[in-house]
This record gives sequence, C-alpha cells and structure tokens, in this order.
Amino acid sequence: MSLLDAAKKIAARAEDLGQRALATVGAKQSESAISADAQGYWNSPGEKRWKDNSHWRESDTFDGNDLWAEIGKRHLDMFEGGARLAGFDRPWNRVVEWGCGGGANAIHFAPRAQEFVGVDISAETLAECEKQVAGVCDTPFQAVEIDVANPEAALSVVKEPCDVYVSFYVFELIPTPEYGERLLRIARELLVPGGLALIQVKYDPGTWRTRPRRRSYRSGLAAMTTYRVDAFWQLAERCGFTPQAIQLMPKNELDERYAYFFLTKP
Repeated sequence: MSLLDAAKKIAARAEDLGQRALATVGAKQSESAISADAQGYWNSPGEKRWKDNSHWRESDTFDGNDLWAEIGKRHLDMFEGGARLAGFDRPWNRVVEWGCGGGANAIHFAPRAQEFVGVDISAETLAECEKQVAGVCDTPFQAVEIDVANPEAALSVVKEPCDVYVSFYVFELIPTPEYGERLLRIARELLVPGGLALIQVKYDPGTWRTRPRRRSYRSGLAAMTTYRVDAFWQLAERCGFTPQAIQLMPKNELDERYAYFFLTKP
C-alpha cells in the first residue's frame, strides 16, 4: 500500500468515526433523508467510484483480475449448496435479483433460469446488467427500475412470482435496518410457496464501530446498515420466512463481515 493509499484509508476511517459519534449523540438522519441521499447517489453515474460500487465489469476494482466473474460463480455455488440443504429442487422458472448491479451474479444465475428479473435503482446499471446477460445466454431479461423511497412498486411490475430470489451486496447499502424489513416482505411476496431466497447482509458483531451508521450516506454507503446475526434471523421469521441456514464470511476481497441467509417461503 502506498503512502497516499494509507492516508486515504486513515482519513476515511476518521470520517466514519466522526459520523458515528454524531449519530451516537442523537444527530441521526431520518430514513426519508437517507433514502433521498441514496437515490441521488445511485442516479449519478459520474460520482467517484460509482462503477466500483455498482460492480460494473469495467470498474477499477475488477481491472486486471478475474474477481468480477468469480464473485458470481461463488454465489451460484453457495446457492446450490444451500438448495441441497433446504431440499429445494424445483425448476428455476423465474429468478429475481434485487440489486443486480453490473451483472456479476446475473451472468451465472440467468443461464439457469427461464426468465431473469433484475431490480435496481439505476437505469444505467440495469442496461449494463442486461448487456452482460445477453453476452452469455438468451434468457429473457426483465429490467425493473425502482425508487429508494418506494421499493414496493416492484410488486406491481413483476407480474409473476419467482422460484429463486437473490440479493448480494445490497442490504449494507440500504438506508436503515428498518428499511430491510420492507425488502424482506417484498421478497416474500415475490417468491412462490416453496421458493428459496439467498440474502447477504453485513453483520454486526456488537461493537460501536459496526453498528448501523444512520447518517451521511455518500461518505459511508457500504457501512450504512448492519444486523446482528440472530436479529436478522428473527426478522426473517417475522416477515414470514423459514430460515434454513447461515453461512458466514468474515472477510473477502471486497469487504468484511458478511452473513448469507438461506430462507424458504412456506
């Protein structure tokens, strides 16, 4: 790591600690304010590191390596392992990916499906995802653009239920943990009875630094929302899911503290 990179890392950590201190003393932003900031960020492709955060193949993070394709392959392998564990063996007539980004997962899941539905906030990212899927298979792609403030609108666009629902590198970007309950209830509505969901969250081991941030979205979007592992399991149950298993990943090439929840709809 260069001195410049080290300095940037120290500055980012100091910024994060400062924002958390403000939230601790009561200077939290409302969910609606954070949602507006999030919408503004994801609708601004010119923002620094926007393509990195959207997981586009051509972004700096994936330049000169195979990580972009490898991420999705790992997730597909993980899903198939969880499916065997949960006894899920139905055909993949329809797959929904919530927060499809630039297609790193879609290129692996779409070839298995009769139809692939990509949901995202950004029209540019949806177009990129569709392009990447078209490059590997002829599975029909439905692009569903939503607004951060109204994710429930997806239910009126996706007309048919799905057999598989996946969401990766999304729940840490949402405005608040409470917002995550809305997404879980949408996921349950989208799934057929007996359908399987795989949802990745960033987990909170119980330290002050790993709590939900609750302010200043643009400067700390990947740390906005975290969950205690037991709390997310219980939240999924309240939303009508049957949790089947959890896989923890303390650290990978992109970040740290990830928990993957395998959830079935009774």
